[in-house]
Amino acid sequence: MRGEKNKSTERAEIPEDLIPSLRSIMAEPDYIDDCDELIKPKKLINPVKTSRNHQDLHRELMMNQKRGLAPQNKPELQKVMEKRKRDLVVKQQKEEEALKKMSDLELELMKRQQKLEQLELEQQKANEEQENAPEFVKMKGNLRRTKQEIEGHEQAT
Repeated sequence: MRGEKNKSTERAEIPEDLIPSLRSIMAEPDYIDDCDELIKPKKLINPVKTSRNHQDLHRELMMNQKRGLAPQNKPELQKVMEKRKRDLVVKQQKEEEALKKMSDLELELMKRQQKLEQLELEQQKANEEQENAPEFVKMKGNLRRTKQEIEGHEQAT
């Protein structure tokens, strides 16, 4: 019992001139320190604060609050769609920055490449139209070409 008394009576060293002002601020305990027979009250442990899951959740909420993010109760589909939209915006911004950084030569090469791609698409469409056309339309086109070749050959001679 003597060891317990020494632990409970040990206090932080506070200058004597501050003790009267501290007593006016702090509440007096309603038990006597000198009585060994009394059981000293202990601070109760908060089971919520000692829970690891609660601490992790609290830490995450505090971080989100600092960042300005509120807890979101959005469905998963909406979250995915928003993420795609953000990714698309970021991608567009990167492309715009890349265009701003391009030199005149790179811009000219890109324009030529786009023109070539457009011509290739037009040729593919024309080929598809010819393949999908009925047989008599194809024959009529062949006859026109041969007629023009013959006329061009006759004019040359």
